[in-house]
Amino acid sequence: LCRAVGFGTRSRDLKPWMIALLIVLLLTVVAVTIGLLAHFLVSDVRTNSDSGHNGVYQLKDLKEISENLVDEIFIDSALNKHYIKNRVVRLTPEDDGVKADIIMVFQFPFAEQRAVRKKKIHNILNQKIRNTRALSINASSVQVNGCGKRVVPLIVNRIMYGDIAAKAAWPWQASLQRDDIHQCGATLISNTWLVTAAHCFKKNINPREWTVSFGTTINPPLMKRNIKRIILHEKYHSPAREYDIAVVQFSPRVTFTDDIRRVCLPEASASFQPNSTVYITGFGALYYGGESQNDLREARLKMISDDVCKQPEVYGSDIKFGMFCAGYLEGMYDACRGDSGGPLVIKDLKDTWYLIGIVSWGDNCGQKNKPGVYTMVTYYRNWIASKTGL
Repeated sequence: LCRAVGFGTRSRDLKPWMIALLIVLLLTVVAVTIGLLAHFLVSDVRTNSDSGHNGVYQLKDLKEISENLVDEIFIDSALNKHYIKNRVVRLTPEDDGVKADIIMVFQFPFAEQRAVRKKKIHNILNQKIRNTRALSINASSVQVNGCGKRVVPLIVNRIMYGDIAAKAAWPWQASLQRDDIHQCGATLISNTWLVTAAHCFKKNINPREWTVSFGTTINPPLMKRNIKRIILHEKYHSPAREYDIAVVQFSPRVTFTDDIRRVCLPEASASFQPNSTVYITGFGALYYGGESQNDLREARLKMISDDVCKQPEVYGSDIKFGMFCAGYLEGMYDACRGDSGGPLVIKDLKDTWYLIGIVSWGDNCGQKNKPGVYTMVTYYRNWIASKTGL
């Protein structure tokens, strides 16, 4: 309190020109700091469409396609560690297509000159796009690049003892493997990134000893990729169950099709009501102590409120921040060994699917009063963005 009064008294002794000078200096420091922290590059990308439809729906999809294109260019480039994100700020219809004004955000070392940064960015753009700025887009590619879409009708019953998923039913499901043996599930969130559980890497975190496969069978796989990088949450420490999340980068990137497609990530502020219907998928065992399965299986569950899940006869104080329960207190339908790291998803009114949970832990499989416990994606949404730019 005394310091506040003293500061106020001294400020009244300042001359007007001194106050003005201080304000100018302060604004200069802020501007320079922002400029050094992140470099914003505005670029035009022209998108040509031969589908004959120029409505709002198409422009909305072209916005996402343009943003995905820029992500693809920089995430798999020499500037991967510096690239943060991009955003289409304006779409302008033109005679030969649509012009997209895009802001790209990078974070560079303090000492690196602005001209050097700009040259690096332009070099990569020129290398990837060559000398043309025209991108040919058709209706099918608009559909394929959207997140959270599936082409198979939804008919799901259970995972334990249960139903084999139809081909292309869950195109974001992946299998993390060592020595071609399935270890954990994972979820595709871009054409180069997966999200999974940190505890999957307790015994081995060397990316060169891991691979990832896609499709509804382990053998034969629809497609396989090598793991490039494994990033565990910095605060994850086994055997504790908090912070049970990891992101995994693979190479080369995949091309989205009906069979392989990314799921949507929810906003950090999103919330989901208890008793909401959710779905899990995985290659895990059909019973406690069993072996992983070759065919992908699926189950429909209900979200369980924290009040119920924290009851003494359920999990009590074992339920910490960033966790939630899903399943049935009666048991039976549940994730099991080998499902860890896999997706728990929910769909909105537009049949778009969002990843809201990651299979984390549970007491046995399908036991009464012991539903599955999942890592809450919204709780770690900002962490995912900080590591992947997504």
